[in-house]
Amino acid sequence: MAVKNSISENEHDEKIVLKAKQLWNSNQKSISIAVVAIAIIIGGYWSYNNFIQKPKEAKAADALFKAEEYYRVDSLQKALHGDGLNIGLIKVLDKFSGTKAANLAHFYAGDCYLRTGDFANAIKQLEAFDTDAAQVQARAYKLLADAYSELNKNDEAISYYQKAAHHFTDDTYNAAEYLFNAAGLAEKTGKTKEAIELYKEVKDKFPGTQQSSEADKYLAKLGVYN
Repeated sequence: MAVKNSISENEHDEKIVLKAKQLWNSNQKSISIAVVAIAIIIGGYWSYNNFIQKPKEAKAADALFKAEEYYRVDSLQKALHGDGLNIGLIKVLDKFSGTKAANLAHFYAGDCYLRTGDFANAIKQLEAFDTDAAQVQARAYKLLADAYSELNKNDEAISYYQKAAHHFTDDTYNAAEYLFNAAGLAEKTGKTKEAIELYKEVKDKFPGTQQSSEADKYLAKLGVYN
């Protein structure tokens, strides 16, 4: 019985091998093309990453350095447009699109435009910015809210203040401020019910903050405690 089972297993294995050979013979050309194509894609990606993208990232970081320095000392026009020797944020965005430095330049440029009163460009730059650094992304949302508020686009502003507050709640000081700003703008624009809900959220989510204490005053003013 053991011999018969062994023979049966061998026959089964031989059939599998035979089918594999037949499959290879009938599809050899297609399989070879697919293997070569995969190799070309992998090799192309490696070459692009090492010989094009990495040098571009390095050049972009160098180009951003001086503009970033000007941004940090509030020399906003030089940060945006350069100083004649070093390029500014706008040129970094133009020359090094798709790099990490260009992504950061969107944030800096958005803040510069906001502080110089060019709110439409501030929104354009800040909406193009994206980062995994939650605290920085929350700040970008807050700046977007400021820009929309300046253009009297209050619904968008309130939404972005809330988004900023909810994005990184571990930063209780700033998150409470962002949510409080949303509540204040809602109240200012006659959205009383929404303002009340937002003030209550400040108290519930960020107890012990200055904004939580302030929220009590505004809730009383809006008749919640009457």
